[in-house]
Amino acid sequence: MKVPLLANITEFGATPLFSRDELASAGVAIQLFPLSAFRAANKAAENVYEAIRRDGHQRNVVDTMQTREELYDRIGYHAFERSLDKVFAGKGA
Repeated sequence: MKVPLLANITEFGATPLFSRDELASAGVAIQLFPLSAFRAANKAAENVYEAIRRDGHQRNVVDTMQTREELYDRIGYHAFERSLDKVFAGKGA
């Protein structure tokens, strides 16, 4: 058949955790990893809240967190803010 082959890879399921290259070499054109980041984020949140419950603060886990600057870099916040400044100054985007 002339349709793209899709692989839906999720951790802790029956399918082995094939790499992107392994899937591509088997003819898989579309590769989904739908829960990987979600599972990692949930585990990170669990670790933070366990630390707060245990220690009474989050100081011991701050080094595992994304900083504000890292977030702004990732989402292009400063560039977006500059484009808004131009729009509101009447200069266009």
